[in-house]
Amino acid sequence: MKEPFSFEPGRIVESIQGRDRGYCFLVVRNAGDGLVEIADGDRHKLAKPKRKKTKHLRAKPALLNLTALRPEGGALQDSDLRRALEQNGFTRERSLCKEV
Repeated sequence: MKEPFSFEPGRIVESIQGRDRGYCFLVVRNAGDGLVEIADGDRHKLAKPKRKKTKHLRAKPALLNLTALRPEGGALQDSDLRRALEQNGFTRERSLCKEV
């Protein structure tokens, strides 16, 4: 089944396969060949994002501007990712990762 949303950087995704199934993440960058790097600032930090196949992810309609997550400037931090996910209704608990 084709995903209705693309996996560009800033897209919120939910893992549907693997140990992190049910958790929501933010796409940090495309790694090519059907792979993306995802992070949530908690389990997978920006310093070492998780590489995951796009077929194991479900894209959500929320698309965030990564540069706007840090309005005061500087490098993006893990706390910015955690705050962005919580503000958009994607909690960090597995059972509550649902759209609002």
